[in-house]
Amino acid sequence: MSDDKKIKLISKYFIKGQIKAVTGLHIGGSKTALDIGGIDLNVIKTAAGVPYIPGSSLKGKLRSMLAKEYGNDDVKNDELIIQEIFGESPSANSTGRITRLIVRDSFLNIDHFDKEKEEGEFTELELDYTEGKWENTIDRKSGTAGNPRQIERVPAGAIFDFELVYDVYDDNKKDDHLKEIKKAMRLLQDDYIGGSGSRGYGKIEFVNVQSGTKTIEDYKNDNKLKLEEMEL
Repeated sequence: MSDDKKIKLISKYFIKGQIKAVTGLHIGGSKTALDIGGIDLNVIKTAAGVPYIPGSSLKGKLRSMLAKEYGNDDVKNDELIIQEIFGESPSANSTGRITRLIVRDSFLNIDHFDKEKEEGEFTELELDYTEGKWENTIDRKSGTAGNPRQIERVPAGAIFDFELVYDVYDDNKKDDHLKEIKKAMRLLQDDYIGGSGSRGYGKIEFVNVQSGTKTIEDYKNDNKLKLEEMEL
């Protein structure tokens, strides 16, 4: 049985900053009738048509990076510290564990994007915020290309704003958990997020990262969050 019911929330620890697309980024979305004859594989977008990185995608990738270290290919077999950070679903042998790490959706920084456009970047995009990249499969016997398709990508250089919120409890596990979270972020920078990572897509970098804590007293007194530069 988990001990989570016996612990008390004492503060929230925030990690904020930006995710820079070092290479083109493709996190798949849904295809609509308007796309027929155009893009074959779309990126996920908001209702306003702006690309974003779903919190579920970022959180899943951070968790998987840690799991690889231990050789786990199933969340049911994750190490205890990973379960403590990311949560565990109830099962026949466990009541489950709370999720301590909240990962928000990361939205494209439109102001940065528009500024870069004014300065001559992103000038050859097929759409407002994305580019189309043609890809083929290669027949190994003949060496010829076939099945061409156009994949939509957020271009390299785009910036997304991200936020992680870690719930701090009175069980003195914060330091160990934050070490794992930072390690996962470092590992992800040398991996990829989204699709086609083995073909060069999805390399990202965490930039302008800051962190800060709000205690329960801060919430009672409506104190503002104070952030400081954080090194990964």
